[in-house]
Amino acid sequence: MARATGIGSLPGTDIREALKGVREILGDGHLPYLPELPARGPGADMIGRAAGLLVDLHVDLQPSGWRFVERGGHDGQRTRALLRQDLDELAEAFDGYEGDLKLQCTGPWTLAAGIELQRGEKALSDPGAVRDLLGSLAEGLRVHLGDVARLVPGATLVLQLDEPSLPAVLAGHLPTASGYGHLRPVDPQTVVNGLREVLAAASDDAGPGAATVVHCCDSGIPLPLLRATGVGAVALDVTALTPQRWESIAATVEDGVALYAGCLPTDGSGTVRGAADVVSRGWRDAGMATTTLGDLTASPACGLPGLTPEGAWRVQRAAVAVAAEWSERAES
Repeated sequence: MARATGIGSLPGTDIREALKGVREILGDGHLPYLPELPARGPGADMIGRAAGLLVDLHVDLQPSGWRFVERGGHDGQRTRALLRQDLDELAEAFDGYEGDLKLQCTGPWTLAAGIELQRGEKALSDPGAVRDLLGSLAEGLRVHLGDVARLVPGATLVLQLDEPSLPAVLAGHLPTASGYGHLRPVDPQTVVNGLREVLAAASDDAGPGAATVVHCCDSGIPLPLLRATGVGAVALDVTALTPQRWESIAATVEDGVALYAGCLPTDGSGTVRGAADVVSRGWRDAGMATTTLGDLTASPACGLPGLTPEGAWRVQRAAVAVAAEWSERAES
């Protein structure tokens, strides 16, 4: 049976209400998740939230963004306090829950492209800093997954790494601190190895049932590279794909990687029938059997923080309806 999920970010600042909505809509046979609420400010944004998980690395918020510092300060403390609050609320909202539960975290390459070194350049520019970040993030995720496993013992955890900057990292499109040049492209094998190291945190601490996803909403998502990481699933925007892109998705699925199909626009304009049809059509044209539509996961194309809470819940419910439509078509 097809199921539905969300990418992670939602509007508003009330984590209790967000968790309540997620469990009500997705908690029965779908894939609920721990929401991210960037409207709460610094430390709730995707870079700051992931930086708060780092072990033995400290960050502080500067006018230009997050920066590594020698000693942690108020900004890092606020980030960790927000996450502790979220986990307390998660334990209450999902008390007695049994089933899959998804956690999101900014992936290592987007994180390295988003945090500055003390001299102002991006961490991505320094291979030593990248190695430190990879190990620190992997260890932080092991701790995080272990904490959630203890708080919601009936859950099978799914780790999603968000990598919107991955195509720019590979292509060398990220600007230097001066703005007059670009950082060197990172070797694809180095990227694969880094993702493998961080993805391994799921199997190391969350047990053999843990699953992994890499999400990238950029149209240049490197599917062949992601297949090489051993990731369990890829999540991407499928609202406007070319036939060639669908063929790449088919090759990815045939290689054993599941698809989280971002079929609903993040502006709330999509319809259930339209979203179900665009995937069914692309799936069929790529030579995939209709019966395998039931293996898909329906989601919004990306996060939903730009909508009202009511609008975000409409999109989330639409994803559930799309999954039901795919399941029906798979069985017919």
